[in-house]
Amino acid sequence: MMFRKMMAGAALAAALIGSPAMAQERISIGTGGTGGLFYVIGAGMADVLNKHMEEATARAEVTGASVENIRRVAAGQMTFGFSSSSTLYEAKAGEGPFASDPQPVAAMAYLYPAVLQIATVADTGITTMEGLAGKRINLGPPGSNAAVLGRRLLEAHGVFDEDNVQFISYTEGTNALMNGTIDATVVLAGAPTAALIDLDAQRDMVLLPIDPEKTASLFEEYPFYQKFDIPAGTYPDQEEAVAAVNDPATLFVKQDADEALVETITRTIFEHLDELGEVHPQAKAIAVDTATQTPIDLHPGAKSYFDSVK
Repeated sequence: MMFRKMMAGAALAAALIGSPAMAQERISIGTGGTGGLFYVIGAGMADVLNKHMEEATARAEVTGASVENIRRVAAGQMTFGFSSSSTLYEAKAGEGPFASDPQPVAAMAYLYPAVLQIATVADTGITTMEGLAGKRINLGPPGSNAAVLGRRLLEAHGVFDEDNVQFISYTEGTNALMNGTIDATVVLAGAPTAALIDLDAQRDMVLLPIDPEKTASLFEEYPFYQKFDIPAGTYPDQEEAVAAVNDPATLFVKQDADEALVETITRTIFEHLDELGEVHPQAKAIAVDTATQTPIDLHPGAKSYFDSVK
């Protein structure tokens, strides 16, 4: 009799441990390289979830960023991930790198602006986008969102010349600009960004504003881009606001992800933005007021949370 009671107790304990109520939710977050902002803020989100979401273990995964994150989240290999708005839009629509292969994804939240900043130095005499005609320009790493958006902006202003563009890293671009081997360089990131802070400290940096009339068709053709003014004083030598283009960082999830889980994750992150803001200055830009400004429809779980707080 005693033996049978012990066996029954062991069986009950095993059942309880294996039951859904007791299961540990494993949350995998697709970010980017360890030196990038996606990873830094993603790791901060993992810490928030581990601290405040019961029965959950979250981890930020090092990835190749937007495209890889979308494919892996859509395949169910990760819970949610980071992406630029342009890439997320194209994934849903089956365009760009996802041509004829639309991905089953939904948005969770707009996070923070990623602005294409077009920089030169006073010595070049360039003060407008039109002044880039015939000049040597770095558009950022080959195949990057910066390179794609940079080309579109140059074309909109009528100054794109394939023979005069280079595709090198942001650091290499600012170094080349300081050395005089190029005339302008771009950086797609939150403003201020380290590469341009360093440039401005060593040279008289000039940020080139976009022309609203010449870029009107750009925003019509590519609705995932947003107009953005870089506020005066963002960089020490910047005395006026500079009109630019924003390709926002966005959080997304698989389209058929569990609604309750997505709502809980979203709620946990946005109820602890004060803690998340401590990981990087750009994380302070994440806010409930702007979170629904996503390039594709919100997941029902995320929408449920934002509807409850507005």
